[in-house]
Amino acid sequence: MATFKEIGKLDLNQLEKEISSLWKTEDTFKNSVQQRKGNQSFNFYEGPPTANGKPGIHHVLGRTIKDVFCRFRALKGFYVERKGGWDTHGLPVEIEIEKKLGIKNKTEIENYGIEKFNQECKNSVLKYKKDWDDLTRKMGYWVDLENPYITFENNYIESVWWLIKELHKKELLYKGHKIQWYSPGSGTVLSSHEVSLGYKEVTDPSVYVLIKLHDLENTYLLIWTTTPWTLPSNVAIVINSEIDYALVQDGQKKIFVAASRVNSIFSEPKIIKTLKGSQLSNISYEPLYKIAGEKYSKSCFKTYTADYVTAEDGSGAVHIAPAFGADDNEIGKLNDLTTVIPVNQDGYFNDKSPEFIRNKWFKDADLPIIKDLKIRGLLYKKVAHKHNYPFDWRKGTHLLSYPVNSWFIKTSSIKDQLVSTNKSINWYPKNVRDGRFGKWLENNVDWALSRRRYWGTPLPIWESVHADSKTYDVIGSITELKEKAKLSDKCEIELHRPYVDEIVIETNNGERLKRVPDVLDVWFDSGAMPFAQWHYPFVDKDSFSSKIPADFICEGIDQTRGWFYTMHAISVLLTGKSMYKNVVVNGLVLDENGEKMSKSKGNTIDPLAVLNQFGVDVVRWYLISNSSPWDDMKFSYEGLKETRNKVFGTLENVYRFFSAYANIDGFEIKDFNKKNVQFSELDRWLISRINSTLREVSEKLTNYDCTTAARSIETFIDELSNWYIRRSRERFWAGKKVTDSSDTSLNDKLAAYIVTRDALTNLSTMMSPFAPFFSDWLFRLLNPEANESVHLQDYPEIKHDQIHEELESRIQYARDIVQLVLLIRNREKLNVRQPLRKVTVVVDQKVDKRTFDAIESIILKEVNVKTLELESNTSGLVKKRAKADFKLLGPKYGPKMKEIASKISQLEEEDINNLLENGLINLKIGEVQIPISSSEVTIISSSIEGLSVAQEGTLTVALDTTLDDSLIKEGTAREFINRVQSIRKNKDLNLTDRISVNVMTDPFVEDTIITFSKLIKNETLANEINFFKPHKLIGDNHQINGAEIVIEVIKQEPHQSDEFI
Repeated sequence: MATFKEIGKLDLNQLEKEISSLWKTEDTFKNSVQQRKGNQSFNFYEGPPTANGKPGIHHVLGRTIKDVFCRFRALKGFYVERKGGWDTHGLPVEIEIEKKLGIKNKTEIENYGIEKFNQECKNSVLKYKKDWDDLTRKMGYWVDLENPYITFENNYIESVWWLIKELHKKELLYKGHKIQWYSPGSGTVLSSHEVSLGYKEVTDPSVYVLIKLHDLENTYLLIWTTTPWTLPSNVAIVINSEIDYALVQDGQKKIFVAASRVNSIFSEPKIIKTLKGSQLSNISYEPLYKIAGEKYSKSCFKTYTADYVTAEDGSGAVHIAPAFGADDNEIGKLNDLTTVIPVNQDGYFNDKSPEFIRNKWFKDADLPIIKDLKIRGLLYKKVAHKHNYPFDWRKGTHLLSYPVNSWFIKTSSIKDQLVSTNKSINWYPKNVRDGRFGKWLENNVDWALSRRRYWGTPLPIWESVHADSKTYDVIGSITELKEKAKLSDKCEIELHRPYVDEIVIETNNGERLKRVPDVLDVWFDSGAMPFAQWHYPFVDKDSFSSKIPADFICEGIDQTRGWFYTMHAISVLLTGKSMYKNVVVNGLVLDENGEKMSKSKGNTIDPLAVLNQFGVDVVRWYLISNSSPWDDMKFSYEGLKETRNKVFGTLENVYRFFSAYANIDGFEIKDFNKKNVQFSELDRWLISRINSTLREVSEKLTNYDCTTAARSIETFIDELSNWYIRRSRERFWAGKKVTDSSDTSLNDKLAAYIVTRDALTNLSTMMSPFAPFFSDWLFRLLNPEANESVHLQDYPEIKHDQIHEELESRIQYARDIVQLVLLIRNREKLNVRQPLRKVTVVVDQKVDKRTFDAIESIILKEVNVKTLELESNTSGLVKKRAKADFKLLGPKYGPKMKEIASKISQLEEEDINNLLENGLINLKIGEVQIPISSSEVTIISSSIEGLSVAQEGTLTVALDTTLDDSLIKEGTAREFINRVQSIRKNKDLNLTDRISVNVMTDPFVEDTIITFSKLIKNETLANEINFFKPHKLIGDNHQINGAEIVIEVIKQEPHQSDEFI
């Protein structure tokens, strides 16, 4: 019975199904976690996706990265819990339900009913959960899907409430009336991190507007704004007291403008005089607009000064609308200005606005206002202005700065801590720490926490029902709520709106408190997951300390202002420490042309279709090895095909070769444990490479460099197949094994089997984090008696004493030479089966002759060349000539240039070599020595006839490409062997089957076959070779070196003659 299962062509999809079924039967994931319980923990936090949309190919990338590092740490003996999670609240969910129900605004939601609306949200939020779970299982991403944290569950919400209560205890929670970025499309304020997600570059109309100054005939102050829609709310103008302002005559008008901006604004300016901004302060002007019913204070419609005004662009004068800007609002408070708000919270101008903009969307009012100003003669200039403007990151509508009441967290009070604790986090890539994330922290503003929405974690704040009372209470648990609301312990409470809105609590003084109608910023939900996923502090409080902080998290670059920030902020607010140690930031997956994927472009990729087409492990490996996770990557189907062939196809072939010959030779598992086996230098090289690759992969994965680790494994796969196996074929083909024999060849065969199986076993473990299905399949095949998953193994021990760097370096040098020779053969169209006479290698000074003595025979055999010669320089291999660089030398030497160029072209090869070596040569022009550097000369090299040269770095090889009859005959014999072996393969003959070969060809090829008959028979297992006259044989038609040949291969039974005819 065969020891190793032999395989046909591999169907990766079928393989994955079989391994997945084994994992389910054996409960492999659970066992892989539980067997490490009690060991040091490696904490991983899953950033919760929202399951109301289908997953994309970028999710496959992110989840592969997560899985690689978690599986690797499990191999290294860590206890790695991996809890799944779902982000289920927030505007994305509400928007989907609004579309479904045809609802356009918050009023319609409330008319429909908050209870029914939220139930729709809850029903929809896990609409695509099955798609996500299917993808997760399909791609082999091991995360606990049976016990995930879900942000809409009461236990999760209760932990979030506890966090809010703790912040309140620390006096970090407050209610404020501030100018905030507000989304009229969603009807709620947005936090700074949400605002940052929605910036787009847009072109808006900017206007220069003439403001008529009181008591000064035909005199105006020129203002500039990029938001014309705010002009109806104008109540003041600010200038800078230190800036010079010029009074410019423009027709009948006299216009004040910042002196430095005059030439940019006016075509032919005539300056009357110049004043300091301080001299233009406190001047009254005629209002542009007045809103009906507004009571304007006496301070309105005057000029004021402010340091923030600049003259870098615009006019040096800024209009003030306190309702629509934080700076404007501060100026308003400072000078008792009226706040005019003609725009409703739904983003439309109200009925008190100027008639021509009533009931218009605020941004749609720009052009009507500009038209009105033009008619009134107050529009000086309109200019298209390109700038970044924030939009609702979910709804896509414009945001506006708006005065709102909101609850805030004092994150600005711990800004220094946020920045300093970030310094201890390892970011991959490093530049995110002090760049995108660090800069964001340095510009921190207080967190606007509350949202006037419906489907979210209710803000656990109960306020007095009396408008003039400032009494409020923050609830931190269900138990506390029941106690203060005097509810039964057995009472079940649903913590969502509208149920929780109906609960009224009383203070000890009998004051009734009702919950504020707001819900929390959904990002607080996800940022709270380190605590809330475990229902902390209500469950298992003692073990919580071992679950924080996270050793590793991974999400997209956009999360620097999302989940990465909120988790960091909450942790520092509560504990003074960061909640994670290592962050891998993954970039975008682009299409093969480098374009962002979008449905509108039609270039999106269905992840399940790709996984089914190419196989999960192929896609995972390609995504990891193609580029570093943080770099944007171009997704290529050709790249997937190459990965399938280069990585998995190669390993498949190596195992097929190993198992076939091991079974032919009757090896059993016990044979691989034999002691006192003598290993050749080739064996010792591969053993060294096994261990040095194990070391490099371990080091790279420990330092979160999965791409280099994967590429290191790829290199080893190539070395195993294209160097070790290929150079060991004759050892495998040797006679039957006799394991107790002392015969050198038999020991050599056993050593080759042992080393090959060891290499494959170590590879299966090394690559298991990247390719979990294929690696498990391979490991089980190599260990048939144990039949245990590779994912239950330890990472292989690195045997440092078996790493021989000098040996590896020497073999690598040989491979480099071989690679260059093969490059030449390819360039000259000389198949490697065609022997050549001589190869010459220019020896680097660092390489001694002993190195060459050790690798000479290897090189010659690999490249099929008879002799190897060494040279100390390239003078005998290439012809060199020098040419002057006229662009560099011409300007320096002018009229002497012609003579200099002539001298350079006449340089002998020895002179050129000296120039290259020393970097400088002196040319005698007349009586003057002129120094010429190597950078000022172009060296042109050409091969000597009969030689073909290739260079890579300091390595140069020259191949003698001349052919004589003896070389051609030997090459022809090798080509004939190749054709026979190909026919054997096509006939599906067993490796041990003997054959007879019938041939019909020309006299030259026939004579060649006779001359090399012994070699041909040995290589092809042919008992006999028979020649036929023309037209007397039907077989496979081939061409060898231009000659027609017909070959027939017949399987022979063991008793048939082994005789050459």
